[in-house]
Amino acid sequence: MQIRNTHQVYGWMSIGIHWLMALAIFGMFGLGLYMVELTYVDEWYRAAPNLHISAGILLLFILFFRLFWRLINPLPELYGNSFEQFVGLFVHRLHYVFMFFLMVSGYLIVTADGRAIDVFNWFEVPAIFAAEKGREETAGLIHFYLAWAFIGFIALHAAAALKHHLIDKDRTLLRMLGIKTNDGKGESDE
Repeated sequence: MQIRNTHQVYGWMSIGIHWLMALAIFGMFGLGLYMVELTYVDEWYRAAPNLHISAGILLLFILFFRLFWRLINPLPELYGNSFEQFVGLFVHRLHYVFMFFLMVSGYLIVTADGRAIDVFNWFEVPAIFAAEKGREETAGLIHFYLAWAFIGFIALHAAAALKHHLIDKDRTLLRMLGIKTNDGKGESDE
């Protein structure tokens, strides 16, 4: 399998970024649910938010790279009728919007007091805006509702992938898994 996409298949970079972000987002969602229940006597009271915040910043950088990679690579052909293709493109673009605003709202929560974000003690991301009273709560609500809405949206995305595989019997899911089909079209030989 090649690194870049073709008009028939996804390259390993697109597949890898997709699954890395999928796993990370589910992990971040689970960690977010866990950490809001912690009290100051819990061992993970400080470590869980630090992990969540640092991983969120790294995911934002990966999202920017993913968008760049998407712009310089062809999109493999879409299956289905024109309406399904339109919905598919719209849904994929909406994924990017969800991820961006979810990560920005998280950034706004953490920087509400005007302090920079320390990312795994590797580097700092400065606060762009001055400290502002009430921003943490507002951004927190947005982050909370966006997270739940995005998880629901991802469930619909997974259901659509299964529909393509089980009902339509096309190669949509197989291409994102990097699986070559018997007809040789699941993976490019280039």
